[in-house]
Amino acid sequence: QLRLAESGGGFVQPGGSLRLSCATSGFTSDYYATGWFRQRAPGQEREEVACWNFIDNSTNYGDYVKGRATITRDSAKDTIYLEMNNLKPTDTAVYYCAASKNKYGGSCLRPLFIDWGQGTQVTVSS
Repeated sequence: QLRLAESGGGFVQPGGSLRLSCATSGFTSDYYATGWFRQRAPGQEREEVACWNFIDNSTNYGDYVKGRATITRDSAKDTIYLEMNNLKPTDTAVYYCAASKNKYGGSCLRPLFIDWGQGTQVTVSS
């Protein structure tokens, strides 16, 4: 069974940076992608932040964070990272790590992701 555990959330001032970590265990060869999503408020849909495609190691980013986010993967540590800079109050959200068994998961379409972590809160405020 795949386990995903996020960490690294907290309070950040506008313009600041953060790095979130997703410790994983149980990845099997039938997973095609992993990624970060966020939910800005209860009841809102989770939106894509960044995804990593295991097929070709390509990445994909949501429009709201392009140019400000970087997803990386440390295979030795089984950990996925999300680095974001120039944070804005609108980046305030619960950030989730997720994984997809769909071969199109690298497109970062949320419905293709079936395994989710518990999330970590990020608050951007002065």
